[in-house]
Amino acid sequence: MREWNEIFLDQMVWIVVGLVVVFLWLLIWNFIQGSKLRKMRKKYDLMMGGTGVEDLESLLIDLKLGQDKIEELQTRHSAEISAISKFLPKQKSKIGIKRYNAFGERGNDLSFSIAIVNEDKDGVVLTGLYNRDGSYVYAKPLTKGESPHALSPEELEAIAHAGSEE
Repeated sequence: MREWNEIFLDQMVWIVVGLVVVFLWLLIWNFIQGSKLRKMRKKYDLMMGGTGVEDLESLLIDLKLGQDKIEELQTRHSAEISAISKFLPKQKSKIGIKRYNAFGERGNDLSFSIAIVNEDKDGVVLTGLYNRDGSYVYAKPLTKGESPHALSPEELEAIAHAGSEE
C-alpha cells in the first residue's frame, strides 16, 4: 500500500497540472460560449425589437397562420381567374366601325356600320343609313362572321376591322 502512496505522490504533480489545464480550458471555453450567447442575444433582441412579440415561437405561429390565409386566398383567386379565363373569349369586346356615304349622289359620310364581335366573330352588326328624309338603323346577328341576312360590303369591312388586332 505504501508503494501505491509513493507512486501516487510522485505522480500527484502531474495529476494536479493536468487538472489545472483542464480547468483553465473549461474556463476559457465557458467565456467563449458566454460571449457567443451575448452576441446571439443582442441579435435576437434587435430582430424582435419593435414587434410587440414576447417570444419567437408566437411570432412564427402568427406568420404560419398568415401564410395559411394567403395560400387559401391564392387558391380561391386561382379558381376565379380560371373561371374568368373560360368566360372571357365569349365576351363581345372587339369593335369595328366603318363610316360611309350610303347614297353617293348627295349627303355626307353620316351612314355607319358597327361590328361588335368576340374572338370567334360571334356578335352583331349595327348599320345606320342616313338620308335627308331620316335615319334608319338595322341590326344583323353574326355567327362565325356570317349572318343569315345579306351583308353589305361596308358591314363586311366593319367585321374585318373588328377581327383585326389593331
